Amino acid sequence: METLLKILEKFDITEIFKSKGKLKKWSAKRSIGGVLVTTAVADMSKNGINEYNLSLSLIGVLPLCLSFFEAN
Repeated sequence: METLLKILEKFDITEIFKSKGKLKKWSAKRSIGGVLVTTAVADMSKNGINEYNLSLSLIGVLPLCLSFFEAN
């Protein structure tokens, strides 16, 4: 476990959201939403469906649904 923590300390997660030339940067809107929905689904499989899981899922999916209405 300690070796895993040492490895994770070397990674700067904020770097993946920054632009690197012609490479596309990660979208925080989609990444954070994905983490929220993944967490909610994992908790649903363990503890069943409750209002907290449903609200986490709604918060995670709402920005993706609203992104369809953005102008190019």
